[in-house]
Amino acid sequence: MKNILITGGAGFIGSKLSLKLISNNYKVTVLDNLSEQIHGKNPETTSPLFQIIKDKVQFIKGDVTNKKDWQTALQNQHIVVHLAAETGTGQSMYEIERYTNVNVGGTSILLDYLTNEKHQIEKVVVASSRAVYGEGKYFSQKQQQYFYPLDRQEADLQAGIFELRNPTDSNEFLEVVATDEQSKIQPKSIYGLTKYHQEQAIMICCQSLGIPSVAFRYQNVYGPGQSLSNPYTGILSIFSTRIRQNKSINIFEDGKESRDFVFIDDVVEATFSGIDNSNVNNAIINVGTGISTSVLAVAHALMRNYENEIPLEISGQYRKGDIRHNFADISLLKNILDFTPQISFENGLQQFCNWVKEQALSTDNYEQSLAELKAKGLMK
Repeated sequence: MKNILITGGAGFIGSKLSLKLISNNYKVTVLDNLSEQIHGKNPETTSPLFQIIKDKVQFIKGDVTNKKDWQTALQNQHIVVHLAAETGTGQSMYEIERYTNVNVGGTSILLDYLTNEKHQIEKVVVASSRAVYGEGKYFSQKQQQYFYPLDRQEADLQAGIFELRNPTDSNEFLEVVATDEQSKIQPKSIYGLTKYHQEQAIMICCQSLGIPSVAFRYQNVYGPGQSLSNPYTGILSIFSTRIRQNKSINIFEDGKESRDFVFIDDVVEATFSGIDNSNVNNAIINVGTGISTSVLAVAHALMRNYENEIPLEISGQYRKGDIRHNFADISLLKNILDFTPQISFENGLQQFCNWVKEQALSTDNYEQSLAELKAKGLMK
């Protein structure tokens, strides 16, 4: 029986992965600080995510920024799945120290331990993010070449022009294409930057130590169990709460911005498959569906599932650090890991909405989060 440590193991992905591993005869230890932003107040008694793993794993309430907590958690472990991170793209732009301390500093403590202490670690799996790519990969039909645009022009955004222009020919708008793992790295947010550091620090250090590692660049993960009260991550949760409260939704830009939404069960299966599969050792792999869905399409699909039409205010507002489009090239996921996502967005969204309907209405902190962005000049 292998012992496996999951940092952030009481979170959305971590709790489901814990159950999957337990059912496959792993002994699971979880290190998690039960952050109020994710788990709410009194998480030991009220957090649904914590409740599903309670008494099934060895649970250590601790923090990845604390060296002693790492030392305790890593004792007698064989595999580390490092999921613990601060994850709000917008929030990361004004809580820079916290995001850096947790995502970069916490990972550094792990790697110091692996470098300087006796241990039995055989493999490290790290959760990375599609945020490392920034705007991702685009194609010029006119010039028949690929581009990795760095940014959109402020003048365009203010004028309501949201698509990416060809940087060498401003008269052409580029066509978004699937972003592969060899695409240029140019994160647009502090969150994306810290995830890239986290990913690369583990890959570099583990390779030098002869410890196999794998980084999974997750796209937008959704499904039953995700936090409905955290306004900093997950538009499905944010929109669902607004719809159920009969409140209007502020649709940024023109609503045509798009993301790759991947269902939680597929993410867990892919991650689980990578733990014992030596084919993915020292690899970086996108985990998504390869299909893009616009924010406006998401809002309409949610209203259909909840059978409740609310006003959609397409405001033209935009946030600093936001990207226009990104969806994954999942060729490596299919070819190296031999895994293909099974849950369509329609099916996954129905499962998510059915679960949401059974939950108590959450406190809506969405407007407060927007006010914070506005106050700091990060939303226009």
